[in-house]
This record gives sequence, C-alpha cells and structure tokens, in this order.
Amino acid sequence: MSHRWYHHRFTPLWRFTPLLSLAVSWAHADTGIPTLDPVIITATRTPETVSDSLSPVTVITRADIERSQAQTLFDLFRGQVGMDVSSYGGPGQGMSVFMRGTDADHVLVLVDGIKIGSVTTGQAAFQDIPVELIDHIEIVRGPRSSLYGSEAIGGVIQIFTKKGSDTFSPTLSTGVGSYGTTLGSASLSGGMGNGGWYSGGVSGFDTTGFPACHGTNASFAGCGVTPDPNINDGYHNQSGRLRMGWHLDNGMDAEVNWLHTTGTSQYAGSAPVSPYGLYNYPMQTSQQVLGASLTWNPTTTWQTLWRVAQSQDDSSNFYNNSLSGQFNTTRNSATWQNTLTLATGQTIVAGLDDQTDEITSATTAYGLTSRANLGVFLQYLGQFGPQELQLSARRDINQQFGTWTTGSAAWGYALSERVKFTTSYGTAFKAPTFNDLYYPGYGNPNLRPETSGSFDTGLNGKLDQGDWSLHAYETRINNLIEPYLNPVTFAYSALNINNALIRGVEATYGTQLWGWSVRAVGDLLDATDRTTGATYGSYLPRRAPQSGSLSFDRPFSAVWSGGTTIRAESARYDGLGNTYRMGGFTTADLRAEYRINPQWRLQGSVMNLLNKDYQTAYLYNQMGRGFYLTARYAP
Repeated sequence: MSHRWYHHRFTPLWRFTPLLSLAVSWAHADTGIPTLDPVIITATRTPETVSDSLSPVTVITRADIERSQAQTLFDLFRGQVGMDVSSYGGPGQGMSVFMRGTDADHVLVLVDGIKIGSVTTGQAAFQDIPVELIDHIEIVRGPRSSLYGSEAIGGVIQIFTKKGSDTFSPTLSTGVGSYGTTLGSASLSGGMGNGGWYSGGVSGFDTTGFPACHGTNASFAGCGVTPDPNINDGYHNQSGRLRMGWHLDNGMDAEVNWLHTTGTSQYAGSAPVSPYGLYNYPMQTSQQVLGASLTWNPTTTWQTLWRVAQSQDDSSNFYNNSLSGQFNTTRNSATWQNTLTLATGQTIVAGLDDQTDEITSATTAYGLTSRANLGVFLQYLGQFGPQELQLSARRDINQQFGTWTTGSAAWGYALSERVKFTTSYGTAFKAPTFNDLYYPGYGNPNLRPETSGSFDTGLNGKLDQGDWSLHAYETRINNLIEPYLNPVTFAYSALNINNALIRGVEATYGTQLWGWSVRAVGDLLDATDRTTGATYGSYLPRRAPQSGSLSFDRPFSAVWSGGTTIRAESARYDGLGNTYRMGGFTTADLRAEYRINPQWRLQGSVMNLLNKDYQTAYLYNQMGRGFYLTARYAP
C-alpha cells in the first residue's frame, strides 16, 4: 500500500533566480556543439523529431546511459529536467518519480508502447527495471490524458528496448563495486532473413546494500521500529527481454516483444502498529510485459496499427518465512490506431484503447477486483509556414467512474530557423487506484477521479553556442486523493480533500566549452497545497523547490575520456503540514573510460564522491560514497 503526504510554506519564485541564472549562463562558449535531432513517438503517438515537438521532451539515449555509468534508473533520472526522484534507500527499494511537481502516480509509464504499473499503488516499479536492458527513454513533460487517458497528469515516460537489424551484434558487460555489488549483462541481435530481425538480452544485479533506515519516529509511517545499523537491505535482480519483427510481403510489419524482471529485496521499517515487531523483511517482485503488434499501410496516406498486450506487476511480502502480503495485478489492453495524412503538413491520428485492470491477492480482500476502460482519441497535427498547431481530445468510458473527457491545444511559432516559441494548455484526470478504493482500513469506494488543468509556455533554440530551452508552467489539481487522519479513531482513510497549485520554471543548456561537453539543468518549483485548513500553503511532499545539475565530459586522448556530474537540491519536507524537514544537499560523481581496443572498454566511477549524508524520503538513507568498475564489449 502506498501513502502520500502533504507539506509547508510558500517560497516566491524570485528567490530561485540565482539557480536559473546558473543554468543559462554559459553563453560565452567558444564553439558550437553538434547535436542530433532524435525521432520520438511518445508526445503525439506518431513519429516526429524533437525540434518539431510542441511538448517539452527529454531523450536519454543508450550512449547517454553508458556514458553516465548509472547503476539504476534512480541514478539515471536524478538531475533530469522537470523530475524529482525519491527512494526508500538503495537499489531495489521503493522509488517514486514526481514530474513537474505532480504526484508519483500522476506519471504514465510505457514499455515499447505498453502501459505498465501496479493497479494497487498506481506506480511503476522503476527500481526493478535494469538499465542494461534499455535502448533509450523518451520523457514528455506535461499532461497527456488527451492521448493516453488516466494517469498522464504530470507526463509520460516511455522505455524502449533494443530492436534488431540485419547485422549480427553481440554485447557483453560485467562489473563490480561497493556494497558488495556485482552486475552483468549479455545481448544478441541480428537478422533472420526474409525481412526478419531479433534482439534479446539478459541481465543480473546483486548488492548486499546498506541499512536503509536512518532512524525512528513513532508518529511517522516509515521506520516505525528500532533499526539495527548492522543489518543491510540487499537486493537481487534477474531480468530478460526479447523483441522480434518481420517485414511481410504485403507491406505489413509484425512485431512481438517481451520483458520480464524479478527482484528480491530486504526492506526496512513498518508502520508503528505493525504486528511484525522486527526490522528487516524480504519482498519478492516481478514485472512482465508481453505484446504483439501489426502495422499496415493500406495506402500512401493511411497507416493503421493493431496491438494487443498484457503487463503484470506482482509483489509478495514475507515474515518468518510466511506470506504476509501478496498483490498480483494485471493489465490487458488492445489498441487500434490510424494515422491519416490529409496533405503535406496536415495529419489526423485517431484510435481506440481498450484496457482491463485486475487484482488478485491471497492476503487482502478488495471490494472490486477488476475494472474496464474504453478510450477514444482524436488528434490533429498541422503546419502552416512558421506555425504549428496540435489539437487533441479523448473520451474515456470507465466501468466504475463513467465518462471523462480531456483535451489539449498547442501552438508553436518559429521565430527564426533556430528559435521556436510554444504554448499549450491541457486537461487530465487520474482514476483512483484499487488501494485508494478498497484497501482494508484505508480505502474509500466513494472517491472521485483527480482532475487537472495545465499551461505551458516555452522557448527552444539551437544556436552556434549550443542548444537551450526555457519553459514556465502552471498546473492546478482538484480532488487530490490524500490520507485523512480521523481525530477520533486516529485511523487514516483516503478522501478527495486536497487541491494543489504547482508553478515552475525549467531551463536546460548544452554547449562545448574549452573541449568539454557541458550540460546544465535548472528547476524552480513552487508546488503547494491549496486546501482550506491547517495545511494551506504547505509544500507538497518530497519535492525540492530548487534543484539543478551540471555535467562535464570530454575525451582526453584517443583512448581516455572522463567526466563529472554535480547535483544540488534544496531542502524538502515530508509528513502532513511539512512536519519533517530534510536538508538540502550537493553531490558529485566522477567517471572515466579507457578504450582497450575497438571492441573493449573499461569504465570506472565514483558515486557520491563527497560521501554526502542525505535523504529524499524521511528516515531513509541514500547511498554513500561508492566505487564501481565495469568492462564492456561491443563489436
């Protein structure tokens, strides 16, 4: 079961100006940086380049992942523009992503076009998805319910696994590091003849970890028992993927994809009323994504896509070798999407999404165990000289909550060949989770969906000095589902009691400076509770009002390269009414790479070089200084 808590005082945006200035102050660079223009699909459900997109988009490539030497998605997402990341400890512990200040379950997550996540918590288990099986990631910031339905209030994260090609290509990696960490991965891809291709891989990750619990607080539902500083919270993960495709003689393209992850973790803490009375409990988790799709171009102006898919998110908790909690959730889905080219620069995208969510549990009784949703969407994409227009609308017919309509409109204007102005407005909604509705002692079957409206205005440019972006946004959320403490029974229950106002500014800049590739990110966030009462004006939990990062990378010779990333985040709060303060922090990572020959590379990194002690969730430690060494083979 997931709990969400709310927070503290209003901080004027003008106080954030120094950080914003830092993020955009590199204009003195002496050379330009050559940048590619990746093709993305998530923002409009149809291919477009990043520069053509009217949505704020981040693309993390496979080269970015390997260069960063990130061990987990927590490492990879930290410092990305518009994102706050919180974790209950080290690898394998629960992880939450807050996009543009919205709740962790306001982010829609896709794997190869298939929606994933638990229908009980409403969140994807990012901590169990290994970075070694990822080809690239597209992150779209801002509401996307008008294309994807429920959950896309803050944005969409789509993870792509690797496709194959005609060329046989094996890869291998193995590594060791601090906290008893060992890791390895292997993959194969190539062609099968007659227009077929395949790509598959396996990975493993083990760590003895460290004590996740920092301390105790009897009034906080976290580390509610006395932690033993000598007990580590370890983690073990084994995962595999397979993706295959065929180009058929009739012009059709068929594809199947599969991803499976398993994790075993020790986790710390419990609610103060827990009967367990011990500190460290094992949890077993698994995720599976399975899909098949068929794409066909009946004419030169019409493309149609059919996809059927299933995603599973299972977890089992144990105490004294006995099952204490089991939650197996399944999403079955089918999509029919059509893309029509009306004329040059004029496109219609229309389709249907059918989805059924199911929960089974051997330990917890839910009042309802399945729910169906049918979504119908329509989008218009138009270009008129220097102007671009995007209009989209969606009608969701939910078996439990009736009909919900969302929409968005975006307009872009090319001020020059290199600078574009964009503005947009979109509405979104989020259906309550099965935990919100039915979890014993907490759920409320009378809950209504959460709703939102969001504005975004931005400038994007690619100049000789580098590429940059600057966006300002505002989101108002109504009927937020939050835990309400009954003053008589002292029990929590879910209620639509909160409203929130979120305002922010985000900036990015990338350039070449004296031989270094430099990337700067700055985020200024004012996310506050706007509910009448004692918590009015308090900060939303676990979001840093100010954050930023600076990355420097360069080759030092034909075989040596290296870099560093510095991240800074201001103080944040946890608990109702900003009860618990977590101090701000700055961390630094170092990395280096030695190319042994054209096929083999040796990578080394020092994470949290300064050994900073900090928290992103109250009472839970983050990793201290760690040393890691990885060998990679790719022909």
